[in-house]
Amino acid sequence: QVQLVESGGGLVQAGGSLRLSCAASGGTVNRYEMGWFRRSPGKEREFVGAMSRGPGYTTYTNSVKGRFTISRNPDKNEVYLQMNSLKPEDTAVYYCAASSATSAAGTYEFWGQGTQVTVSS
Repeated sequence: QVQLVESGGGLVQAGGSLRLSCAASGGTVNRYEMGWFRRSPGKEREFVGAMSRGPGYTTYTNSVKGRFTISRNPDKNEVYLQMNSLKPEDTAVYYCAASSATSAAGTYEFWGQGTQVTVSS
């Protein structure tokens, strides 16, 4: 059982940056596909990006490409979401999630509790 805890959210002005962290326990981050999702008020949960297990290939939704970067630190067993050039529409609760090798593609079994990111205009 993997436990995930996000941190690093907060209030930032448009154009600013934040780095979210996801601390994992019960499993090593490089053995899971690690995803970031977000949910804005009144909207469905949205995929933000993910890092593959093993080599750590990354993929992002179009709206954050070039602005957001996912990285990981296996020594700390953490995954990060670096968010630059933030826009008000990035305001959301951000979630970290983990998908094991035995799960169906795109299925994330483990989720964190979320951290709020608010971008003011």
